[in-house]
Amino acid sequence: MADPTYTPPKVWTWDKGNGGEWASINRPTAGARQDKELPRGVHPLQLYSLGTPNGQKVTIMLEELLAAGVKEAEYDAWLINIGEGDQFGSGFVSVNPNSKIPALLDYSGDKPVRIFESGAILLYLADKFGKFVPADYPERAECLSWLMWQMSTAPLIGGGFGHFYAYAPEKYEYPINRYAMETKRILDVADRRLGETRYVAGEEYTIADIAAYGWFGGFVRGDAYGDAATFLDVQSYGNLMRWGEELGAREPVQRGRIVNRNGEGFVQERHTAADIDVVLKV
Repeated sequence: MADPTYTPPKVWTWDKGNGGEWASINRPTAGARQDKELPRGVHPLQLYSLGTPNGQKVTIMLEELLAAGVKEAEYDAWLINIGEGDQFGSGFVSVNPNSKIPALLDYSGDKPVRIFESGAILLYLADKFGKFVPADYPERAECLSWLMWQMSTAPLIGGGFGHFYAYAPEKYEYPINRYAMETKRILDVADRRLGETRYVAGEEYTIADIAAYGWFGGFVRGDAYGDAATFLDVQSYGNLMRWGEELGAREPVQRGRIVNRNGEGFVQERHTAADIDVVLKV
């Protein structure tokens, strides 16, 4: 039986009852919906996030910097509950007008610096501390190209495949097939690249790997969108699996991906290393 058809109206209007897991907070307008200031901790770097694939990128990066001996990368990580609409508070919107996690405030200079979008935050931190991004060309261009590639693929995997496969109120064949095909093409791009080099941007571990692991790591571990790894046959991408398992074994990756998440085995807020140590039983 074919999926039900839909004839678009001449002018689209918002239907508050459109269903889906995020129907209660999704709107076609931007801006703050309530007055709510952001908390501030003791460290210069203040992260406001949630441990989604995009959020994990930044906490993994910060843990990698700390493991590399960059003491100035100490940070406070505050949980933004997107299901409750925290991202629409006035304080958060002042840091990210797009109301998406993650968002970072850097108080280390004369004036606070706001950075939003996970790729921008990774690059900002890499340049600020001189780690995990090549300084010279062509290596820097290769790293930035793969970083932007990952940023461009995330909406197709998450907003496309993830939404229709796991979150939509009903499952329909056409959108699931459409975005499964595109997700598998993206996985194939990564797999072919990782058949050429040890890491995404070359032989050195960079922010391109950190960005990609935020999204691909869940498929490698088998915990993305329920049983999506089986549905997409992720095990068949041998080079991607090799890379993902290598990154998943890194201690900073293990530490970073449990931050700003609720439940057993996770850290809701991170203010010192001990917050993670107690969960990992270090």
